[in-house]
Amino acid sequence: MSAHTPDRAPQKRFTGKGRFTGKHMLAVMVIGFGIVAAVNFTMASLAVGGFHGIVVDNSYVASQKFNDWIEEADRMAALGWSASAAREKNGQVLVTSEGVPAGAVVTAALRRPLGTREFADLTFVSMGEGRFRSLEPVSEGRWTVRLTIEAQGKRWVEESELK
Repeated sequence: MSAHTPDRAPQKRFTGKGRFTGKHMLAVMVIGFGIVAAVNFTMASLAVGGFHGIVVDNSYVASQKFNDWIEEADRMAALGWSASAAREKNGQVLVTSEGVPAGAVVTAALRRPLGTREFADLTFVSMGEGRFRSLEPVSEGRWTVRLTIEAQGKRWVEESELK
């Protein structure tokens, strides 16, 4: 056997042309971290601008009212009332309720859960058989609706997504 093995291709020598230098590494690092920072700032601004959340003036005072809110929710559940809201093709909102006494007054407050801050208040007219239709139309898109039903001195409130 000879020292030269024919099955191995001769290796090319590095000529220095196209060398990866410290300046290249610096450019890669700056561009890489720049992309990460740009994405982070973009996502943070979209998150802050898109979700408006619920803010209270004083979180301590709000925490003291928590048990009252739970008791109120229990009182409303004990009424046995239920309702759901859906947007019709013409933009008006139809509320279908069960267990709600005759003569009930229905109102709703709408807000956009994401994106542009937009709010709408609706008043309803009874159509009989536990159905109520809004007098005002609602534009398309996502809405969160807070339904309020008042009858016989009792009040029921529920928040859900408008379908």
